[in-house]
Amino acid sequence: MNTPTSHGTERWIEAGRRALLSGTLASALSTGALALLGRREAGSSVAPTNATSHWLWGDAAFDAREASLRHTGVGYATHHLSAVFWATLYERWLDEAGHRSAAEIARDAALMAVLASIVDYELTPRRLRPGFEQHLSRPALCGVFAAFGAGLALGAYMNRRHERRMDDLLSFP
Repeated sequence: MNTPTSHGTERWIEAGRRALLSGTLASALSTGALALLGRREAGSSVAPTNATSHWLWGDAAFDAREASLRHTGVGYATHHLSAVFWATLYERWLDEAGHRSAAEIARDAALMAVLASIVDYELTPRRLRPGFEQHLSRPALCGVFAAFGAGLALGAYMNRRHERRMDDLLSFP
């Protein structure tokens, strides 16, 4: 039986499936930006990622400058899960809006990255903020969120391209 609730649930599940790609790309690209900018501004490529573990380990995470499972592992896992969360919202947003063109996908990814940064730094309690700001300047943070948006856009574009190809194959006479 296809009820409105089950249909809505299916849409969220589909958005979550797509978010595995777009969120992973957003996480990977923004983590790359964190590493490059962290090395340049803080002298440590892992310090910004380590800072994300402060939700669990407290302010000591801000002083962690070496790679470790305790800080880098927890920090990256936290960042990755957050990226997949934002990507799920983004993929659902794209589905609702019906956006399919590359320009619309890129525009909406930029908007979602801005929304994520506002929520992360203006609405979220300090203990749950990313912590990147402990090591990076505002311009660097903009670069990190730009990389995040680029990953969302790339993943969403790849998802839709793959789905169009599958539709073409399945409709082959």
